[in-house]
Amino acid sequence: MTTDKEQYKVHKEPFYQAQGKEVVLYEAAYAARLPVMVKGPTGCGKSRFVEYMAWKLGKPLITVACNEDMTASDLVGRYLLEANGTRWLDGPLTTAARIGAICYLDEIVEARQDTTVVIHPLTDHRRTLPLDKKGELIEAHPDFQLVISYNPGYQSLMKDLKQSTKQRFTAFDFDYPEATLETQIIARETGLDEATSAKLVKIGQTARNLKGHGLDEGISTRLIVYAATLIKNGVDPKDACRMAMARPITDDSDIRATLDHAIDATFA
Repeated sequence: MTTDKEQYKVHKEPFYQAQGKEVVLYEAAYAARLPVMVKGPTGCGKSRFVEYMAWKLGKPLITVACNEDMTASDLVGRYLLEANGTRWLDGPLTTAARIGAICYLDEIVEARQDTTVVIHPLTDHRRTLPLDKKGELIEAHPDFQLVISYNPGYQSLMKDLKQSTKQRFTAFDFDYPEATLETQIIARETGLDEATSAKLVKIGQTARNLKGHGLDEGISTRLIVYAATLIKNGVDPKDACRMAMARPITDDSDIRATLDHAIDATFA
């Protein structure tokens, strides 16, 4: 029978291309069981990196996509009413603390600040999680680690982490790869030839230069992968770029025209 740990293991190696020392530095953080914060723009590989590290370390991974409606009970757990009475159901954070998993809270700033406070005792010397409703204090498994991520460039002042939370974590700054490396990533991820991959990356960089000048976010590596996948499956490159790279990021007609011009010029 599959154990809880096996259920959450990453059994197949996720493709991840290191940009610097992040792999060895994360290994050092995990060895010391230090909490980790991963910061960077949308679709730059934050979640893939965490998944890759869980695979490399052979540790179970429990991922939570945070949102503004998420309560502390969604993380910690709650009592469920059943025909024969009530039953306690652990939340993902509690499960990770019990079994020794890496708990990854994706886009942590989307959660309410009163919700994120529950992680504090797990991120210092105590490494405990109080279940107030149950009257239980969990001591985190020796293998447990907490990882959070967010996009600092996309958050308003109303949606930022408190210093009391930030200063409990070590941190990595992620960004989109430089052009040559990103081209290799696209080609490796999708099987598309490097010449066409390089053209897609060029369009992506054009859009990123428009950030703050009509665009809130540039074209992510994820969207470039989408376009490359469409092309690999026989879609015309111009159509693929419009569908996967230009249309998702803006409804502004002028910005769309600028991106369409870049697409037409690149695949003339």
